[in-house]
Amino acid sequence: MTARLPRPPRPVWLFDLDNTLHDASPHIFPHINRAMQTYIETHLQVDAEEAGRIRQTYWQRYGATLLGLMRHHDTDPHHFLWETHQFPELQRMLVFKKAVNAMLGKLPGRKILYSNAPAHYTEAVLDLTGMARHFDAVYPVEATRFQPKPDPRGLRHLLRAENLQAHQCILVEDSLPNLRTAKRLGTRTVWISRASRCPPYVDARLRSVLELPRYLRQL
Repeated sequence: MTARLPRPPRPVWLFDLDNTLHDASPHIFPHINRAMQTYIETHLQVDAEEAGRIRQTYWQRYGATLLGLMRHHDTDPHHFLWETHQFPELQRMLVFKKAVNAMLGKLPGRKILYSNAPAHYTEAVLDLTGMARHFDAVYPVEATRFQPKPDPRGLRHLLRAENLQAHQCILVEDSLPNLRTAKRLGTRTVWISRASRCPPYVDARLRSVLELPRYLRQL
C-alpha cells in the first residue's frame, strides 16, 4: 500500500479566476465568445457558421480555442488574446461579491492565481475587484507558455517556477477537466459547482468559493 504524503500545515492555493472568484457567465463570457467568433471570421475569412464550428471544435479537442488556432492556422497568441479580451466597460460587466476579499484575507497559506485568461484582462479584474493584494503570484496563460488548463504542462511549469510539490497545493476551479488533470498530478481539488454529483477526483464540491473556510479540515 502506497504511503500517503503528509498534508502541509499551510497549503498553497491555486485559484482559477472566471466563474470561480467572480461570475463571468452573465456578461464577460458572452462578450468573449462574440469576440472570438468575429476574430475567426475575420482572420480565417470564413462565414459565421464555419467560425462557430471551428471555435467549438477546438474548444472540445484542446480545451482552448487558442490552441487549435495556433496549431492549425499559425495564429499569433498575443494578437488573438488582445483582440478577444477588450472590455471598455469591464467594471460594469463584473459580477463580484465583496465577501470574496474577506474570505481570501482569512484563508491560511499562500495564494496563486492560475488562469487561462490573458495577463491584461486578469490584472484588470484583480485590480477592479481589489483581489490583487491577496495573491503572491499570478499565472495567466502567457506565464504557462500558452499551455492552458487542462494541459498538464502548464501546471507543471507553475510548480517548477514556484518550487512547489503538487501535494502541497489545492486547486480551486469550476472546470472538471482542469481538476481531473490536477488530481492526476497530485494536487488536492475543490470544485465550485451547484451540481448534485461529485466525481472521485474532486476532494470537495462547494456551491460558492465563499464556503472554503468551512471545509479546510476536509482538505
